[in-house]
Amino acid sequence: MESNHPKTQPKYKRILLKLSGEALMGSQGYGVDPIMADRIAEEISELHAIGVQVAATVGGGNIVRGISVSEAGMDRVSGDYMGMLATVINALALQNALENRGVFTRVQSAIEMKEVAEPFIRRRAIRHLEKGRLVIFAAGTGNPYFSTDTAAALRAMEICAEAIFKATKVDGIYDSDPVLNPSAKKLESLTYKEVLAKGLRVMDTTAVTLCMENKLPILVFNLLQRGNIKNAVLGLKVGSVVAS
Repeated sequence: MESNHPKTQPKYKRILLKLSGEALMGSQGYGVDPIMADRIAEEISELHAIGVQVAATVGGGNIVRGISVSEAGMDRVSGDYMGMLATVINALALQNALENRGVFTRVQSAIEMKEVAEPFIRRRAIRHLEKGRLVIFAAGTGNPYFSTDTAAALRAMEICAEAIFKATKVDGIYDSDPVLNPSAKKLESLTYKEVLAKGLRVMDTTAVTLCMENKLPILVFNLLQRGNIKNAVLGLKVGSVVAS
């Protein structure tokens, strides 16, 4: 029997999964929905079961967005640190959901808080992945003015991930907002330069540029469609791809 069937063998051996804080919110208007956290954990555990090494980053928009509170009059640096702390809360929630499903998980924070998370140490993170543990990177880069998109791109390169998997609420990249424009066209394959030239909101400019300079593919897909994460890892046609 053929053992390398494309539907059973992963195309990627090590990935970084970029989740938004809103993904954990589910149907709630705020915070973490344990049911949604468990659903995400269930899909991630399927990757773990087929031997894929998974690292993840999670945003904090379900709790606080640094840039939003700064626009409302708060100091930008303080707002960004608040946002970083929100990502730690989300990382702990996701860790709990994963470990309830038997996936050994480590949270590494760019801001030291040893009582709840390990400090980010690149070699330790890679070793965790090699030992079959899932690693969640929290607190962004640890620096204000940098988004969780940039943190995801940076961490992906540091751990030698083969791709960034960006989970969203839409099924790929469109030439305009499909919520506002029903005739928006889905773009299944783009180059980094096309994303930057067209101003598409795939990831922020810094993150896309980092990926372009290091030839790191970005896969954008709908998190709400069951099985999408696994299908994308298996190399099936899911969402949109940004590459050279």
